Amino acid sequence: MPRLSPILLAFALAMLPSQSPAAAKSFSGDYSLSFLGIPVAKATFDSRYDGDSYEVTGKVSSAGLAAFFDDTRGTISSRGSFGEGRTRPRAFRADYVSGKVNSLVDVRFSDDQVSRSEVVPPPRKRGKTWIPLGAGDLRAVADPIAATIIRAPGLDKVCGRTVKMYDGELRADLRLTEVSRKKMSVKGFSGDTVTCRMGFQPVSGYRTDKKALTFLRDRSRIMVTFAPLGETGVYAPIYATVSTEIGTITVKARRFEATD
Repeated sequence: MPRLSPILLAFALAMLPSQSPAAAKSFSGDYSLSFLGIPVAKATFDSRYDGDSYEVTGKVSSAGLAAFFDDTRGTISSRGSFGEGRTRPRAFRADYVSGKVNSLVDVRFSDDQVSRSEVVPPPRKRGKTWIPLGAGDLRAVADPIAATIIRAPGLDKVCGRTVKMYDGELRADLRLTEVSRKKMSVKGFSGDTVTCRMGFQPVSGYRTDKKALTFLRDRSRIMVTFAPLGETGVYAPIYATVSTEIGTITVKARRFEATD
């Protein structure tokens, strides 16, 4: 980070979206992240929805053996509203510490476009392979959390869409295509789910010689399984996998429930 990493993408998939409930509703979920079957991180996300407005906050930290080699911990948040068939974020912020290095990504939105981006430490020198942000690239975009907030009338409408994502530096398109449906069970949920394949297409704000991004675009299989929360109209990722150059990242919900 700040650019979209496979781990940030995987945890972004663990956000809790909502479908415009009549009264404020809150949800909570615990997630584990493993690499090649080995636990490496954990996260807890809480979200609240009031009419068309949403707010999501989360805590992420390294876990298992990974905590001995790379002690990373931080908070992440997003707030905004729903409108015109998509999310309209107002603010996104990620504060995290990795070892002794403090980092920050703060993105603000106004009039349906990015109005300010702050990245600490600042990005490195761009170089000749850098693709700069183009005119209009930062209009009608979603932050990494809002990019996974989906408003749909049913499971059959969750996939079949393209989301424009911006993480403070990278602009990418995320294309969701339905793959399958099945039943799943975790604490707080048991029922039907839909799995979407997520295509990743970098647009601007990246280096063309960045191997990790090239792999995500050309060879990675990003699979996301969404589940409804009761009768609230909420659809949330309950399981996700992201293949990388050196192995597969898996995110699993350990708890997935409404809290009021």
